Amino acid sequence: MKKKLPDRQRQAVTLSQQELIKAELLENNRLLPLLIQPTVENLHLLGWAKSNLEFIESKLLQHGGILFRNFKVNGVADFEQFIKDVSGTVLEYRERSSPRSLVSGSIYTSTDYPATQSIFLHNENSYQHTWPLKIFFFCITPAQQGGETWIADIRKIFQHIDPKIRERFEQKKVMYIRNFGERFGLPWQTVFQTQNKEKIEEYCHSHGIDFEWKDANRLRTRQVRQAVMKHPQTGEDIWFNHAAFFHVSTLEPMIRDVLLSEFPEEELPNNSYYGDGLPIEVSVLDQIREAYRKETVIFPWQQGDILMLDNMLVAHGRAPFIGTRKVVVGMSEPYSYCGKNNNIYSDPI
Repeated sequence: MKKKLPDRQRQAVTLSQQELIKAELLENNRLLPLLIQPTVENLHLLGWAKSNLEFIESKLLQHGGILFRNFKVNGVADFEQFIKDVSGTVLEYRERSSPRSLVSGSIYTSTDYPATQSIFLHNENSYQHTWPLKIFFFCITPAQQGGETWIADIRKIFQHIDPKIRERFEQKKVMYIRNFGERFGLPWQTVFQTQNKEKIEEYCHSHGIDFEWKDANRLRTRQVRQAVMKHPQTGEDIWFNHAAFFHVSTLEPMIRDVLLSEFPEEELPNNSYYGDGLPIEVSVLDQIREAYRKETVIFPWQQGDILMLDNMLVAHGRAPFIGTRKVVVGMSEPYSYCGKNNNIYSDPI
């Protein structure tokens, strides 16, 4: 006859916040990114993040980027709420430089370039008067092959660049010239999200942008921005600009050749110069691009991954890919030359 075992009340096991996750380097010899994963099943990222805001912020400043992997994330709605919880209001994509589609709220597809094209490393909106301090990526569907989001620590990029070149850019800054027309690049209606020319002119005046209407539907803008800055929280020197990204020599050879056969240099969709308008030497651009290359970190996306970057510490780009890829993006914490300024960034055009 089987003995009846005495009833025992199940005891709850409480894990500390530190025991709920493990944090480790994705690559042993690189600080970027920090990989954070749960140690228990079905740990909801939103709930854990709300209880660990200071931990997340301190690790982000130390590493520049955090990859959250294997957490429970219920789609784009959770992704947008995560951004709000850890970083505040999710920003609209203004003064655009790349094609994106709105997913929901203020969440967009990552750049809608053809799968065969790579996207050079850059800090989001560093050509603007105001930019997001933080940018987030959420992998809904990883590509069958390729499609990695490249990342690079621009503190280290700054150190790789010849001090004489850095000094030249600090003194002269960078000039960005953009032409908006009908054939290549984004139309001005998309870039500024309005059909109203007067509103565009008001926006340009208030954001330090020179503009010229070439004809009824062609607009040229010119703006001089910083090349080197200090991070507002860490005080570190950073290489923060679109000098290489916008320069025609950075384009893939086939695209560059097509554009140069169609347009004189002054009418290219985007191009960059020294702040005094003089050309940037190809040898200088080659060294800058090499500095990015040396610090590039590549990791394969997994479904449900969320990548959180300090946009002033880490540049990002994209590898070509095969198959369906869906990675969405959100931005937060507007920052300008004068410091945090929500009014400048969010003023409707």
